[in-house]
Amino acid sequence: MKITLFKGRGIELTFPDSCLTIQEKVLCSLTDKYNKLKVHTDIELFEAKNPVVTIGTFDGVHLGHQQVIARLNDFARMHDGESVIFTFFPHPRLVTSPGETNLRLLTTLQEKEVLFAASGIRHLIVFPFTKEFSQLSYAGFVEEILVNKMHTRCLVVGYDHRFGRNREGGFDYLQQCAQRFEFAIEKLEPLLIDQANVSSTRIRNALESGDVQLANRLLGYSYSVHGTVVEGRRMGRQMGFPTANIEASDPHKLIPGYGVYAVEIMVEGKRCHGMLNIGSRPTFNRNADNRSIEVHIFGFTGNLYHRKVTVIFRAKLREEQKFGSAAELAAQLVKDKEEAVKVLQQLS
Repeated sequence: MKITLFKGRGIELTFPDSCLTIQEKVLCSLTDKYNKLKVHTDIELFEAKNPVVTIGTFDGVHLGHQQVIARLNDFARMHDGESVIFTFFPHPRLVTSPGETNLRLLTTLQEKEVLFAASGIRHLIVFPFTKEFSQLSYAGFVEEILVNKMHTRCLVVGYDHRFGRNREGGFDYLQQCAQRFEFAIEKLEPLLIDQANVSSTRIRNALESGDVQLANRLLGYSYSVHGTVVEGRRMGRQMGFPTANIEASDPHKLIPGYGVYAVEIMVEGKRCHGMLNIGSRPTFNRNADNRSIEVHIFGFTGNLYHRKVTVIFRAKLREEQKFGSAAELAAQLVKDKEEAVKVLQQLS
């Protein structure tokens, strides 16, 4: 069984069998929950009942983040309050390191909004991250933002929480602030899978190496890339395997490592199966790391140029290879399709 999130501002996220908890949340009326999520971009206008707050970038909104969110919602009920996530836009590294070219993100802001809504969060504060804000001390942030503007009742943080100028604000200092300003605080232990912490860095490394099945386990849903179909060289069509060339909607969106993958594709509101190749074509695309994304959709006919599609990564089939001739490549593509069909049936 798979549950698809296709409700949030053109964003598609798919949850496989391995994450029953979030599936149940989605089943409890996603549309209703999405409408309940209030997104705030002006802290001066923020209002919430007994705010129970957590802070962070939440890249990926993975199972570790979901553990924090679940506890946040628990505390909101305990304090007769409302759950609040405080995050930033743009990403802090783009401000503190101008000209940053190596930033790779698991989720866009829009994707995070959908995931937060599906998890039952009531308020999302998207705070503008500026050079001036980056110089704010942790003490200043707690007093000016958390206390004076948000009136925080309870703060929930992860095991590795650090914040403020030079990441000076750790949990010990935060406990002192909690006593001074009279709000509750809770620190959560890390979530372990296979004796290792679930983290955004671990997931990025898995995707970079092509291990999308591990990445999906750690995320709690299947990793996806949303983008637009652009003009290609049309070489696949000549071999009987026409491909759609995809340019990611966000230039910082992480593209998995080189290779051939079994994927699902959402196109024109329909779910299709296919196989996808990620390679390097620096002259022809603007994706992160100049990686090309070419997907062959099984049984699809039609023109997709300039259409929006979402590719959902399910498994890696093989590494990228160089072939001596077009005939050799075509023969391998036949084998790839057979394997992709088999794998996708097993994962359905």
